[in-house]
Amino acid sequence: MKAAVMRANNEPLQLEELQIDDPAPNEVLLKTSASGICHSDLSVIEGGLPYPPPAVLGHEPAGVVEAIGEAVTDFVVGDHVIGCLSLWCGVCKFCTGGRPYLCMTQFLGRPEGAKSRISTLQGEPISQFANLSSFAEKMLCPERSLVKIRDDMPMDRASLIGCGVTTGLGAALNTVNIPAGASVVIVGCGGVGLAALQGARIVGAGKIIAVDAQSWKFNLAQELGATDCIDATKGDPVAAVHALTEGGADFVFECIGLAATVQQSIGMTGRGGTTVLVGVVPMTEMVPISASDLTLQEKTVRGSYMGSNRFRFDMPKYIDFYLDGRLRLDEMISARLPLEEINEGFDRMRKGEVARQVVVFE
Repeated sequence: MKAAVMRANNEPLQLEELQIDDPAPNEVLLKTSASGICHSDLSVIEGGLPYPPPAVLGHEPAGVVEAIGEAVTDFVVGDHVIGCLSLWCGVCKFCTGGRPYLCMTQFLGRPEGAKSRISTLQGEPISQFANLSSFAEKMLCPERSLVKIRDDMPMDRASLIGCGVTTGLGAALNTVNIPAGASVVIVGCGGVGLAALQGARIVGAGKIIAVDAQSWKFNLAQELGATDCIDATKGDPVAAVHALTEGGADFVFECIGLAATVQQSIGMTGRGGTTVLVGVVPMTEMVPISASDLTLQEKTVRGSYMGSNRFRFDMPKYIDFYLDGRLRLDEMISARLPLEEINEGFDRMRKGEVARQVVVFE
């Protein structure tokens, strides 16, 4: 199979012919149909999220089942599926407590000493990112990394639900409870932020304010539900939010992952309000905040990991939202590209020229 391999940090991905193993028990072999390009992949390439090369990245896929391993009961050949990095075991305290997205098995691959799922034609093991590695023509995944979806869902749009949409939409629908009429701010209008914005619209938020440093995104944000837009390059965005909300918003979703925007997001949050950290700040960075601001104004700061998802429950629901018109995905796709152009896609992401891009396989 053809795949895009990260051989070193801060270097272009290399297109290579690799071999993929046969499914072991509880594994499923997929033909990849589409894969979104997520900013987390770029963070791995640039070293903000440590992950050892050589590796095949990509973790926002949709595909079709080609083969199943022994003991697989949830899928048959020909099923359309979405892959998700939130692998779950079903028995730990997080799974049984209703938070399977925190299950620690999601970071585990095949048992130590087992053959690598992906390798070069010469047998060199290649790391599989998030048990998915969707920047490849095929994927070999644990059964519990997948969810079956409706056959009438377009696969390029389905792939967005595998990470970005679930992360943003779930932050608004699952992580917090937004009352109808509440004021909401979305800081960062990339794919994740636009999904969070739509979540706020779906639950009936009142004022929905989009904040970004690239004004070209505002037409799209308004089309998807924003009532107001703030250009962060023109004046103080915190003061602008306070002016629009009479002292700060009820909910602020930080969807970029920068120390400065985390600080701004907490500043935008009103008394008794909640800041939701959706973007991932690089692990090497700390964010100084005012503890007295949190205490004296009784603000809450919440982390939201992968939209607090129960993906086998949430993702089919999100697909229904798309097909009945509540969730709009077509507008979020800025470009579709073949695997051969993936490095150009990352360049466009670095420049902030796109909302979401999808690698489409024949």
